[in-house]
Amino acid sequence: MTKTECRQYLIEYLLAENSQYAAIEIPKDEVSQKQLLRALMNIRPALPASDEFLSIQDMYLQEINRSRGITKLSDMSAKISCDNGNIYLWRGDITSLGVDSIVNAANSGMTGCWQPCHACIDNCIHTFAGIQLRAVCHKMMQEQGHEEPTGCAKLTPAFNLPCKFVLHTVGPIINGELTEEDCNLLSSCYTSCLNLASENDLHSIAFCCISTGIFRFPAAEAASIAFKTVMNWKHRTSYLMDVVFNVFSQKDETIYQSILCKEK
Repeated sequence: MTKTECRQYLIEYLLAENSQYAAIEIPKDEVSQKQLLRALMNIRPALPASDEFLSIQDMYLQEINRSRGITKLSDMSAKISCDNGNIYLWRGDITSLGVDSIVNAANSGMTGCWQPCHACIDNCIHTFAGIQLRAVCHKMMQEQGHEEPTGCAKLTPAFNLPCKFVLHTVGPIINGELTEEDCNLLSSCYTSCLNLASENDLHSIAFCCISTGIFRFPAAEAASIAFKTVMNWKHRTSYLMDVVFNVFSQKDETIYQSILCKEK
């Protein structure tokens, strides 16, 4: 099947799942089709899907992810060299990183962003991983029996992403003045992810800017906490872990560059 044929099959399957979608017509152009497919995946509950659907979805997403480009550690330059793994700064889409693990800034429900085509990292990761990610997160949360506490972390397979695993962590939500508890909780997100990665024999991790989006944690303070927490963790262990600070905006890149330059 071509990419177009795969995409049309996936859209038709998802539309047929729900009678409420009966009036929706599949657009003719590629961009609109991609948006519709993403929207349908974003709002789909964690239901079983046929083996045929999963096979075609996986083939389609893997090709899409390859065509978007995959960046590995060997494509980057280390900003700080450490005996137990280097520190990197990389600006771009975290879903295109071919590392052992990437970090998802999740919400407490832990089943992804349900807003169609939302630009948040949670939405992007679930979109390009495939519907299996929501399913495994849903099962994990059902077994847990309660929402995910702030500052903890969970590990899942990455499915169709170029990385191997996804670490999901819930950062603090800032309402009003930044508090010491907020800072401690954010630090705990980074420590929890590092501990969980090392416990599962992973040796590279890419951190997004946890809590700095709609959770409103000030970017400069968040970056400082992220860096200090990672370095403190490295100083306490000999475990080999390469760490990528992944940023998406020029503003965040400048903030991290300033921090890393001071440490050289």
